[in-house]
Amino acid sequence: MNMHAAVDPKWLGLAHPNGDPLHLNNKNFVAIDRNRDASYEATYRPQALYNRVNEGFHANNETFLLHEVATNLPIYRPDTGPTDFHLHLPPGGFQLVLVTSGMFTFDYDGRYYAVSPGAVMLQSAIVHRQLFYTWSGLSTEENLKTPQTVVPDPISMGYSGKFLEAFITDPTTFPNPTVVGPDAINEAETPRVAWSHPLHDRPADAGFWLQDPLELEALYKPLPAGTPIKSAGPVYVRDIGIEIPSGRLTTGHIIATDPRGHSLLPKSVSATADMAFLEKGEVVIYRVIRGSAEFKNSAGENFELATGDTVTAGKNTIDLVGMGENTQILRLGLLKGIENLRSWTPTQRDEIDGLAGQIITGKDVRPLRTEGKPVGYLYE
Repeated sequence: MNMHAAVDPKWLGLAHPNGDPLHLNNKNFVAIDRNRDASYEATYRPQALYNRVNEGFHANNETFLLHEVATNLPIYRPDTGPTDFHLHLPPGGFQLVLVTSGMFTFDYDGRYYAVSPGAVMLQSAIVHRQLFYTWSGLSTEENLKTPQTVVPDPISMGYSGKFLEAFITDPTTFPNPTVVGPDAINEAETPRVAWSHPLHDRPADAGFWLQDPLELEALYKPLPAGTPIKSAGPVYVRDIGIEIPSGRLTTGHIIATDPRGHSLLPKSVSATADMAFLEKGEVVIYRVIRGSAEFKNSAGENFELATGDTVTAGKNTIDLVGMGENTQILRLGLLKGIENLRSWTPTQRDEIDGLAGQIITGKDVRPLRTEGKPVGYLYE
């Protein structure tokens, strides 16, 4: 593991999760979460509603949780403003965020980032805060119906902020310590602080990752001729680049089609997509962000997913065989490396949460919040 060379004796017993080993479901299974059955709950914060992919979570031994996060109250209220400076410590440090609506600003390890639909972050046990998000002013019912996308445009950026978020295990089972509480934040200095701590449990080579939806590496590549995925127009793929920075815990791709008669996706004209990504994953997850998709299971039976639906399945259990127009699908492939991890014990979780900012072993004040050394440089 990529830990500090020397761990203070007071951290012995806390540096690594010491609970049960994690296990992916290696059987032939299919679990579908339908958007029509979605339940949005203010589980963690009053300003956000959470819609969990529960069927897939339970079918996969509660090892990997995907949920949608929809901001629902204005940022300016006393109980909804910027969060404190905190971090999440899932096994492997794995936390994925994919923005699908509105705009957000974050402070990550002393650097400021503004992100829009299609932005991808691996937060990787980094100290951060959510500073700002857009809010549409719509009622809760209407707000939850606004369209989501992974391609930034003026309309989608004006809606309330939403994102898909994924953790290894449930957030209630791992530590989420506060580093600087809201009353102790010095706005002239705290947002510029880079931090280090010995408890991130990240695999070798894992670290913070941010991919902008309009950068060159995020361009969509067409699938080669003869692809088994049928559609009225070309099918494109974007690699969101998370396999290496996750420590080879997951792969991530967006499979998409353009609207009829309109070129929406930012595309590469120099290469076709490598189809090998469709073979990766001991367990696979497909989330339809917009549009529709058709799948075939190992028994040869077809089923369809609509906007907001998610399917979780064992390896070689399902194939994506068709896509509608103006469709965007997130595909995650969960890799064998997840089974090298353990969960935190309740005692470890509670002790780390109780230590809060005492887990910090190093600080550095950056000259600027907008440039400089990479996020997480004190962890090396």
